This record gives sequence, structure tokens and C-alpha cells, in this order.
Amino acid sequence: MDITINGQLHQLDIEPDTPLLWVLRDELGMTGTKYGCGVAQCGACTVLVDGQATRSCVTPVEAVAGSQIMTIEAVTQDPVGQKVVEAWVSQQVAQCGYCQSGQVMAATALLKQTPKPSDEDIAAAMVNLCRCGTYNAIAAAVRHAAQA
Repeated sequence: MDITINGQLHQLDIEPDTPLLWVLRDELGMTGTKYGCGVAQCGACTVLVDGQATRSCVTPVEAVAGSQIMTIEAVTQDPVGQKVVEAWVSQQVAQCGYCQSGQVMAATALLKQTPKPSDEDIAAAMVNLCRCGTYNAIAAAVRHAAQA
């Protein structure tokens, strides 16, 4: 099976129903995408598939064959992703950091689709869980990135 991740084509000999998360982490060594819950509820595993925020823990690899997948490892190669990362740093969003790769990917997807989001747009898109409760800082960073 051929999949394109961060602009690079990978040929994999893998079961088609293997979750994308495990392909990224176990087969390709891309450990920036985190395992959180395994049931698409927390968002720690969020990647972009054709620009859409996607929970990789429940996405079978066969479903993304032929798609463009972006992980946290390459987010700064995207101009919007770079702005998001810069905003995350300047706003000092991260505390423990575990959810942050998924948060950054979700924010990048939002700003690529809606460059000037309203507070309602931010609230609707930024639904990943943060056990440290940095939701206000996350929203501030998204607003900051949108203005950059």
C-alpha cells in the first residue's frame, strides 16, 4: 500500500485496517502524533488528511491511500502551520505538552480553512481535550496566529 506522509511516498506492507496512528508511530517512527484514548475522543492523534483534521487512532490506513497526510513533524513546512507554532510559543500555550501536537494540527486545519476565524469558529474547531486546561491559551494562540 502506498501512502504519502509529509510529502514523501511510503510503500508499506501492512494490513489495510491498521489504524493510521500505528503506521505513523510503529512502522515509520513518527512519534510526534500521540496516542491518547484510541476512540477518537481526545484528539491527541490528530493529523491532517487532505487538509482536514483527522483522528488517526480510528482511521484505517486504507482510507487514506491516495491522500496527502501531514503530521506534526512537518507542520512548520506549511506557512500556516509555522504561524501556529510561533503563536503557540509566543503565547506559552503548552504545560505538560502531551495534547499539543493534536492541538497544533487542529488549529492549522482551522486556519487553512478559515483564515480569520470568529471566537465561535475557534470554539467549534478546537475540541481536542487538554488535561491541563489550557483552553484559553489555545484560543488566544489561534487568534494570534490568525492575525500574524
